[in-house]
Amino acid sequence: MRRLSSVQQKIACVFLTEVKEEQSRKRDCQQFQVVATESVNPVALEADIDCALATEKLDGTCCYVTLHKGQPYLWARLDRKPNKQAEKRFKKYQHAHRSCKGFSWNVEEDFKTVPETWIPAHKVKHQNGHPVPDEHGHIPGWVPVEKDNKQYCWHSSVVDYEVGAAVVLRPSADDEDMLEIAAVQLSDLVEQTLELIGTNVNGNPYGLGSKKQPVHFLVSHGSVRIRNPPPVDFQQLCAWFQESPEGRVEGIVWHCNDGSLIKVHRHHLGLRWPDGETSLGEKAVVVHVDGTVDEYNTSKDLFSSFSALNGRCFSRLQDVQFDS
Repeated sequence: MRRLSSVQQKIACVFLTEVKEEQSRKRDCQQFQVVATESVNPVALEADIDCALATEKLDGTCCYVTLHKGQPYLWARLDRKPNKQAEKRFKKYQHAHRSCKGFSWNVEEDFKTVPETWIPAHKVKHQNGHPVPDEHGHIPGWVPVEKDNKQYCWHSSVVDYEVGAAVVLRPSADDEDMLEIAAVQLSDLVEQTLELIGTNVNGNPYGLGSKKQPVHFLVSHGSVRIRNPPPVDFQQLCAWFQESPEGRVEGIVWHCNDGSLIKVHRHHLGLRWPDGETSLGEKAVVVHVDGTVDEYNTSKDLFSSFSALNGRCFSRLQDVQFDS
């Protein structure tokens, strides 16, 4: 079976792109937008994208599970970014050249410090022993999620290191039309990347939980499949995103047979996100979090709350709520 979760692999855009002289909708202080043309990227064609597995691109924050302190741990995405002086020099270059290509970094001097536990992502290139920044001037990487770190409190809410488990949202093995909320052993997720989604992540496009009762999940990358994806054609993709109930997603990631990952975002096509109800939020879900409340660390309210709902079904994911 093809492995779907990759460790921070570089993902190519399905269409060739061009630069438009407009304020970026995605990146502050970037005075240009990178938008898709109608030409399919040769990289996608070479990877035989028409035979690839199409999956939903989820809107959250990327996480990684690997060992720390001798046990499986959840790691949060933390890009090492330039300091103020280097950032100013970089943006000046961007504005003058309408591109990031050709800019020269001094990695030892130009970047902010990161925690000692920080590690670069697997696909980051190295030069002279130092990680090389990507085209945006960032060095992707990870830091372990400690339970007492308030900065990552929502990450921490979905893991319990004492029992070695994580709250995961995944397709139901019994019904392909349903989702399942489950407590999964972290050891089963080692070397996978996942998306943390929920109430306090990226504006909560899926409408999960509430301020009083926040709800968060981890979703393995590539696990939410698109069963009837549109052809890889600019106009047909635009129509699918706007007209199909299944198209109410942030984007598509195609997992190709050669291991390549190809993506398209709505914003590449000039489309809004979120735009009304989402495909994920509208799916039915069943809770399968076994065990008693006492089995979980009492500070892990999410585990205890879902344990109390074990066996319950909800007609929509966004309707999941805990009993008062």
